Amino acid sequence: MAKIMGIEFAPLIVPLKRRLQVFAVAQWVSSFMFLGFFSLFTVSYLAFTRWWPLVAVYLVWFVYDRNTPSSGGRRMQAVRNSSLWKCFRDYFPLTLVKSCDFDTKKNYIFALHPHGVLCVSQFCSFATEGTGFSKLFPGLTPHLLVLDGHFLFPVYRDYVMTTGMCRCNKQSLEHILSSSKKGNVACLAVGGALETFEAHPQRLTLVLQNRKGFIKSALRTGASLVPVFSFGENELYDQLSNPIGSKLRNFQHWVTKYLGTPPPFFHGRGIIQYSFGFIPHRKPVTTVVGAPIEVKQTKEPTNEEIKELHSKYVAALCHLFEKHKRKYGIPANQHLKFI
Repeated sequence: MAKIMGIEFAPLIVPLKRRLQVFAVAQWVSSFMFLGFFSLFTVSYLAFTRWWPLVAVYLVWFVYDRNTPSSGGRRMQAVRNSSLWKCFRDYFPLTLVKSCDFDTKKNYIFALHPHGVLCVSQFCSFATEGTGFSKLFPGLTPHLLVLDGHFLFPVYRDYVMTTGMCRCNKQSLEHILSSSKKGNVACLAVGGALETFEAHPQRLTLVLQNRKGFIKSALRTGASLVPVFSFGENELYDQLSNPIGSKLRNFQHWVTKYLGTPPPFFHGRGIIQYSFGFIPHRKPVTTVVGAPIEVKQTKEPTNEEIKELHSKYVAALCHLFEKHKRKYGIPANQHLKFI
């Protein structure tokens, strides 16, 4: 490694497999951050060229197909099975751990924690076969729920759906969980956009105290609740200091409220240097899937029932965390904090 003007550059000679790993992660981050806008620009440009009939046909399809992201999506197993995601996994590396067997005749909500900056490990584990979901959980079909904004961009939204991703809203969640075909798994980052701002290394703050919508949906559909924790997710990026009440945090909340997209000010490393950039750091992340909490279906759950199940879920999440934390490098005196 060479350091020039304070920038730490990668060695010139690096094994090909490591180059491929960096490429796999770089293309995903670029797609996540920029491909939607590029698709929108391209379609808009083509609309004013001789290709406009093709654009017109696609836009008719776009309108006709607008509800698919809320109706289970449209996955392509070939995309999920791509060897690209194996390179993605090995870059960190990422590992998916199952703590018990699951009944394929039931539906589940996998509640994912923490959100992190970009949900890196959650994407690889539940929107691809990079960490071997189908081998670990045979008979279960995962649907990663993401922000609605991903499905507003033409063409990009069709690519997003090939991985099994769906809209993150009540309609989409309950459609998946109410399907007559069992074995469906709705994978939901419960902390949502606001938890992005808590994604600092060595910090274990989760936005969960008032997150009860997923609890209500579990009761309405009878789906089992499963706590899932990704040890190391918050270590993948660094963020500017933004304590609650600071001007930066207030600005982030304002943008999220009016635009629906969180604006974390983060950095990782670059493609050829390690000092700054949007590529996450090479640090291991282990996603542990806990035991399911059985839920009795209640079409119209009361506030007391929701509160009771929420408390039970928080206790199960804490138990999962405390049981595994020492194994993955978290000190015994460090505990989850809920806001």
